[in-house]
Amino acid sequence: MKLFWKDEEGLGTLEILLIVAVLVAVAIIFRKWIVSWFQKLIGDANSDLKDNSAVTPCAPSPTKSCES
Repeated sequence: MKLFWKDEEGLGTLEILLIVAVLVAVAIIFRKWIVSWFQKLIGDANSDLKDNSAVTPCAPSPTKSCES
């Protein structure tokens, strides 16, 4: 029984589970902030794409450069 109690072989798994539990708790606590940040990030990217839609795409070739 003493050998079983002092055995630390499964300690790595416990540490990983504790880290995952802390990450999940932080995600739950700050979920509204995370969701609003993500929506703002996607919204900004979407508006940037809409603003730059007038720019014609360029495919460079050996005889043509895409630099303005």
